[in-house]
Amino acid sequence: MIIAPVSAPIAVRYAGGYDYVTVDAARRRIYAAHTHADRLLVADADSGRVLGQIVVGPMHGSAVDPATGDIYTGDGAAHAVSKVDPVSMKVLATTHVPGPVDALAYDPATHHVYADEDSGTVIYVLDGRTMKQIGTVNLPGHDEEYLAVDPVTHVLYQNIPDLEEFVEVNPSTLRVTKVVKTPMLRKNHPLQYDARYHVLVVGGKNGVIAEYTPSGRFLGSARYPAGVDQCNLDRRNHELACAGGGTISVLRVNPHGAPTLLATLHTTHDVHTVAIDPKTGDLWAVWPGSGSDSYEQRFALKP
Repeated sequence: MIIAPVSAPIAVRYAGGYDYVTVDAARRRIYAAHTHADRLLVADADSGRVLGQIVVGPMHGSAVDPATGDIYTGDGAAHAVSKVDPVSMKVLATTHVPGPVDALAYDPATHHVYADEDSGTVIYVLDGRTMKQIGTVNLPGHDEEYLAVDPVTHVLYQNIPDLEEFVEVNPSTLRVTKVVKTPMLRKNHPLQYDARYHVLVVGGKNGVIAEYTPSGRFLGSARYPAGVDQCNLDRRNHELACAGGGTISVLRVNPHGAPTLLATLHTTHDVHTVAIDPKTGDLWAVWPGSGSDSYEQRFALKP
């Protein structure tokens, strides 16, 4: 199989790099954290057309409320989390927290917004309805990457790259209840939970990606491109889109063992973040340009 462009790159106003990309498949929207432009990019998931850019600060993570379509953004060095209405293109509320924010996760059942501290030791927990901080999770280590929520048990998982492990957090007590070492990984970055297969997929910057059960049992590991920064899971097809070091790759999650690498595309761009559209299976990547613009582009996995 190969990864091939579906459309030409689309120029996006404002230069600079991006962070996490999120897809709202139901509403046909793509959201990209245009970190260096202090904006949330909103694009059409069918055409790629840019619908707007909302000033929220130097954001990193984002998460969609599936009930309302509102977007929560982690506003990085602004030490804040915002709730954004992507229809009116307005910020509805902003809550300041003690430290910089990187990744976000939202649990629609508990209304918890989880915002991990960039290069820090805590997760800030907010009520997504009131946008008030309701707690803090204290973590081991001094670095954090990626968050994932089990939609059935509502347990939260968090990568701890400097200790090469991930942890389990109880959503009621907001305490770490389990630490799982990942000795084959270096600088853990991607973390995704496949709810139908009941497996966690954890990737390292050293070109190794592994699967674990929620109990922490190791299922298997595989090679994928070194330097991968972020991965995004299509839970319908159990396919994982990953990017980093200028590469885009797709893997298939295995319910009983190691993930399978399906294809890798080596680009000439500084691509390190990508999202997969669960409706179409298309991949959406973003990257900074060399001039006053930046770019987004759609790709697809083909035989």
